[in-house]
Amino acid sequence: MPLSSLDYLKEQLAELEEAGSAIHPKTLEGEQLPRARFDGRDVINLASNNYLGLAAHPRLKEAASKAAMEYGAGSGAVRTIAGTMTLHRELEKRFAAFKGAEDAIMFQSGFTANSGTVGAILTKEDVIVSDQLNHASIIDGARLSRAEIKVFQHKDVAAADQLLEETKRDGRRQLLITDGVFSMEGDIAPLPGLVEVAEKHGAIMMIDDAHASGVLGTNGRGTVDHFGVHGRVDVQVGTLSKAIGVLGGFIAGPSHLIEWLVNRGRPFLFSTSAPPGVTAACIAALDILEEEPERVERLWDRTRFFKEGLHSLGYDTGQSETPITPVIAGEDRKAQDLSRLLWEAGVFTPAIVYPTVAKGAARVRTIITSEHTEDDLSRALEAFRLAGRRLSLI
Repeated sequence: MPLSSLDYLKEQLAELEEAGSAIHPKTLEGEQLPRARFDGRDVINLASNNYLGLAAHPRLKEAASKAAMEYGAGSGAVRTIAGTMTLHRELEKRFAAFKGAEDAIMFQSGFTANSGTVGAILTKEDVIVSDQLNHASIIDGARLSRAEIKVFQHKDVAAADQLLEETKRDGRRQLLITDGVFSMEGDIAPLPGLVEVAEKHGAIMMIDDAHASGVLGTNGRGTVDHFGVHGRVDVQVGTLSKAIGVLGGFIAGPSHLIEWLVNRGRPFLFSTSAPPGVTAACIAALDILEEEPERVERLWDRTRFFKEGLHSLGYDTGQSETPITPVIAGEDRKAQDLSRLLWEAGVFTPAIVYPTVAKGAARVRTIITSEHTEDDLSRALEAFRLAGRRLSLI
């Protein structure tokens, strides 16, 4: 029997299994909650990006339901033809105000917001100076732009300054780009320093606030608000699928940037716009963020409680400063074993292995939400204690 042209993938999958880096997603059976049911098992859920518990919030569900009944299940077109609805523009205006920007534009995801924007505002004549640990969507957007790409050591402002100096040319645009909160490390970008060097060189300053929106700043306004550098960041990127609890991405910035992306942002131009229910639920989430600042405060209270518990056990949590708290295991197989033992003890936190993180830096990545109770987290810490001792991690 002749071999299929794709049979080589079977061998490569077997290699992933042998290395302990194969991914086998678990299936959620119900709502995304602090205690949830995956693959038939009730567990404490430390794997979700649902920072503020909004994914299952009654007001968001009601808003989605009402919008679907009034406007339909889908928009039926791309934004630039017949798919721009009043709800889309309402959400964009609300997000612009939330972020302190002139205007905003909604994309289908945070990934497409990043990749579509970088590719739209730069050419092969330009240069991108990017943090070493920036998200994959930034990396892909940089590649799509065909601009020269220079990478600086993680959070090294002086190195970014040097690269901007070295790559300066007459007529050449420079983009300095960073995550606000780094998704695998849980640390925060040194934004004030980066803003200063961007201004020094006349570079475009861009920040991906996917894991900071709803988490940092007043009422969760993000990294720009957290550091008080309003008006000094040209492009703010974010997602609607993490702390906001729904789906989509956005760019906030000056009105001429948004108008340009309407004309040249390829994901915006060539993908059907967000369904009415999704858009209405995002608006409801913004209402809650502005009305209930205690959600963000509770998120940080729970985060401090859990971090202190991990540290007292002797775990290595890297440089985390946020509700993203990695627990470093080292080798891929050990991280997989840690995740498995925690799962057996009723705690869900998947292993993160190469190539998502560097070799030798495999971990389980825990994310705390405002809706976890101290009892949830105490039980999780006990599971970490038992698993860590069994694996000689603590």
